[in-house]
Amino acid sequence: MPILRLFSELLPLLAIGYLIGRFKPGFSSLIAPPLINFGVPVSLIGLLLKSGMDWLLLQALAMACLAIGLLITVIRSFPDIRRHIGSRSLLLGSVFGNSGYFGIPVSLALLPSHALSFSIGYDLGATLLVWSLGPILLVNSSSELRGLSAWKNLLKALSKSPACKGLIGAVFIQLTPWSNEITSALWIPSKIVIALALMIVGMRLGSLNTSQNPVQKNLHLLIQPSLFIKLIILPMLMLMLATAFSLSTLMRNALVLQAATPTAISVLLLAEATGQEQQIAAFLVAWSTLIALITVPIWFLVLQ
Repeated sequence: MPILRLFSELLPLLAIGYLIGRFKPGFSSLIAPPLINFGVPVSLIGLLLKSGMDWLLLQALAMACLAIGLLITVIRSFPDIRRHIGSRSLLLGSVFGNSGYFGIPVSLALLPSHALSFSIGYDLGATLLVWSLGPILLVNSSSELRGLSAWKNLLKALSKSPACKGLIGAVFIQLTPWSNEITSALWIPSKIVIALALMIVGMRLGSLNTSQNPVQKNLHLLIQPSLFIKLIILPMLMLMLATAFSLSTLMRNALVLQAATPTAISVLLLAEATGQEQQIAAFLVAWSTLIALITVPIWFLVLQ
């Protein structure tokens, strides 16, 4: 059964990471930088080459950007919704999911193998947005998002984006006569990176120590609207858009499941890198990951 296969792949890695995080709280900080700078691009190259790159991948990428961009616009345009979100970390956490290291294993476990390119397309679009718009939205106010400095920040973030590096690397390798050999060689390292990233999510969960935090209850209340938007509203929006654009059933299912993934670990990494609202981001990543273990299978059943 696909759902049992999903749990058999996700839960052991998350559990191992959780135990490491409980006893070695700072260990994930040692693994995360090389994983982002080198592991993520290599993993994306391997997955892209394996699944193949065509216009349907670009269509999935465009759908991810459309859904995320539309939801960001709605949240920022309506004062009542923006007031419930409350902070910039929660805004990012409401729309950017762990589509790479939670979503890709979900796709591999629940969907046919040729759906992988759709899932990767979504992940590329979301990754490009979170690593380009994320630092700008997290650090700067809306008045600072205009003008030449905004474009410079955007180009700088794009040049450092792991997704950009992976996409460029995959295109370059595909043009070489050794693309098949390189694809075979990178497949296992790509899956290892996915496993490590899932373990890092578990480490983050294990390293959270909120038992002595007097504002823990307030944080739980604070993240509830973002949890609802990320795990319910965004996949529902993607389902509506996929229906409106008459996408194939397989692409629709892949995109909705990617949209239903928990808050991206990238949001926490960005919060830590900028020194902005780290604890809020950590709570949102932790609780969305735990709840997604229930909501993602429910979305899969709904799509059937």
